[in-house]
Amino acid sequence: MNNYSLLQRFLHRSVLSSKLIREITFDIEQSIFFKKYDQYDDSHVFVTGLARSGTTSLLNAIYDSNQFASLTYDDMPFILAPNFWKKISPSKSHTILQERAHGDSVIVSTNSPEAFEEVFWKTFNNDSKNKNELFKKFISLVLKKNYKTRYLSKNNQNIRRLELICEISPHSIILIPFRDPLQQSLSLLSQHIKFSDLQKQDRFIREYMKWIGHSEFGMDYKEISSHKILYPDVFSLNHWLEQWHATYSSILHLSKKNDALYFICYESLCNDPKVWVEIKNLLKINQDNLFLFKESKKDINQNFDSTLYDKCLKLYESLVVSSL
Repeated sequence: MNNYSLLQRFLHRSVLSSKLIREITFDIEQSIFFKKYDQYDDSHVFVTGLARSGTTSLLNAIYDSNQFASLTYDDMPFILAPNFWKKISPSKSHTILQERAHGDSVIVSTNSPEAFEEVFWKTFNNDSKNKNELFKKFISLVLKKNYKTRYLSKNNQNIRRLELICEISPHSIILIPFRDPLQQSLSLLSQHIKFSDLQKQDRFIREYMKWIGHSEFGMDYKEISSHKILYPDVFSLNHWLEQWHATYSSILHLSKKNDALYFICYESLCNDPKVWVEIKNLLKINQDNLFLFKESKKDINQNFDSTLYDKCLKLYESLVVSSL
């Protein structure tokens, strides 16, 4: 996004900033390309969790199996009209690789899957009467464009609507990765500082993140849990530790009455090859699909509440017990 040309920025702003334009593009897409749910078998995979938990690595590993359709950078900015955009857009080369803006060594091309699904939810929010049916049509259209029968989603914001996803797609599997709370919280704090600075330097970056619903950090950050916050300072490690605990304790409680949710300990995924084998078995992925997961550990130079961390650590241990 920080390397977009003036023309690309204009196109993204024109298409993504207007709810009306997004609705119109989806109407055009449906009228031309949607016929029936002939490719929709409802055995989809949703990867979600608090940001910086390994969701992108897990997304890439599953996508590499070539068994799933997902939104990619190719679909920007016509997220709600993937088939229409494919027809009218110039052919692209996927050979140009670059590190994404997070600065976390994740290399992407225009063919890489990414978290753009939130554009749908920003257009047809949870108050829309027919949002369930529209979301099923949206998935069907992504499948049609990619000639696949299974949909793969990575959207951290879906942790706000886990029950809704299960209602819309009852046979799907939801993977929820988590990391050591101190490491994940430090990563969230670092990204918040990084993107807040980038957004101050370049207004387009801030607008772009708003358009795609990326509020996990940065100037338009929105807490996952805003109930009884003891540490409101978003530039303190304690704030992110508190969010970590509130988020995962809520999901753990929900998982006890919903068997579609599967916790994935990212440290175990990196250090124990059997975990990836279990995930592949769960998702019915070809066993030849290999992927290298890399664990990242940073030195903790920030002060933090040891009592809060102890609570997080106990929850982490419970999540490990409940994970694959």
